[in-house]
Amino acid sequence: MTLWLEPKKLKQEQQKLQNRRFITFEGGEGAGKTTLIEEISHYLTSRGFEVLKTREPGGTPLGDKIRQLVLENRNEKISPLAELALFLASRAQHVEKVIEPALKQNKIVLCDRFNDSSIAYQGIARNLGKKEVEKACQFFSQNLEPTLTFYLDIDPKIGMSRISKSRTIDRIEQEDFSFHIQVRNAFLKIASENPQRIFVIDASLPKTQVQQMAIKKLCSIIS
Repeated sequence: MTLWLEPKKLKQEQQKLQNRRFITFEGGEGAGKTTLIEEISHYLTSRGFEVLKTREPGGTPLGDKIRQLVLENRNEKISPLAELALFLASRAQHVEKVIEPALKQNKIVLCDRFNDSSIAYQGIARNLGKKEVEKACQFFSQNLEPTLTFYLDIDPKIGMSRISKSRTIDRIEQEDFSFHIQVRNAFLKIASENPQRIFVIDASLPKTQVQQMAIKKLCSIIS
């Protein structure tokens, strides 16, 4: 028997069903998010799941241009508020054009960074205000909430050493070490406030162990 729901409640229930397959990955620089996303994607696709891998900023042509502007621009100092506005513009386009359509197609969406990054980097580390940025994120993401978030926790010294050995660092990665410590503390605070959604993993552990912990947790919500 199908129960009738008011349009508003029906939309809320549909949103909950969609969110069951929206997985985000957060962490400081060099935490290993990209590697973990690749491994989880391979695990899921090998078991018949349809997977969409995406990232922020980015995910759309507009988002990719914003990514280049925000991360590669070294000629002009970007104010914290302008930085946040650019990230949120990318997110709004990303949610509407990529993430929501994929969820409606019953795909599992694996997203490298989402609202938690804006709250940690701009809200707390850039001192724009945690609550203010939370509200802005909710508005620009149309209240889309991840089912599960993996936060890869790592000492910034270890994370930055990983990056410096593999590629050229971007504008945000070039920030002072104290900034990256603030970001880490911010993520830990956010994780402590959202224990049901955010699963913290020690990213200094061997990659295979990190992957096993993440896959075990993921299986508990998609089975």
